[in-house]
Amino acid sequence: MDNERPMSLASDAGSFPRAVTPKSLDPLIARAQAGDEAAFQELFRTYRDTVARIVHRVMGPSHELEDVVQDVFIHVFRSIGKFRGDAKFTTWLYRLTTNVTKMHLRRKRSRPRFADVPVPESRPESAPVEQPDAAAERKERIAALYRLVDRLSEKKRTVLVLHDFEGLPAKEIAEIVDAPVLTVRTRLFYARKELYATLCEEPALAASVESLLGARGKSKTEAPR
Repeated sequence: MDNERPMSLASDAGSFPRAVTPKSLDPLIARAQAGDEAAFQELFRTYRDTVARIVHRVMGPSHELEDVVQDVFIHVFRSIGKFRGDAKFTTWLYRLTTNVTKMHLRRKRSRPRFADVPVPESRPESAPVEQPDAAAERKERIAALYRLVDRLSEKKRTVLVLHDFEGLPAKEIAEIVDAPVLTVRTRLFYARKELYATLCEEPALAASVESLLGARGKSKTEAPR
């Protein structure tokens, strides 16, 4: 699917929702709420990769990834007038993204596997180019890790993805998934516990744990407080 489809969202979803926006709201968001299609296009270009990464990590296979990403931005288009700036825009966007992705998962009735396709990743411009062998080995380890992540329940997988892969704090995740912070910490604790129990069967994945979970993964056995 063409990544530029949101350029014609006005024809897909009708006119932009109108809203009276607070003066403190980000000017780009305020312009989008006021009906500036160019502003909405800029929001798409700014957040498309982030949305695609979260969709993939929560849902899985790429043959539907673009459809879900486009669906997310159609929902953003239709709902942005309701955004009041009470939370960060990214928090609002993450919540909408995870909800739309879960809807697609439930329609499928059976979850796909993470490792069917490469994981969308944002790579710093200054990062050195990997040698082909090293890149292939890293992708294999990551794919193996995602196969294990896929065994987790939807709720546990979501908080693990948002916290350990996306680096969001528990408080923000609580807003995204609409659950108490303690519930988020509990889900994260058990998600890590289950994941690491399976990793014990796969010693070769130790390097992937360090690279993907980093220092956050080191607290995997810490009970929620």
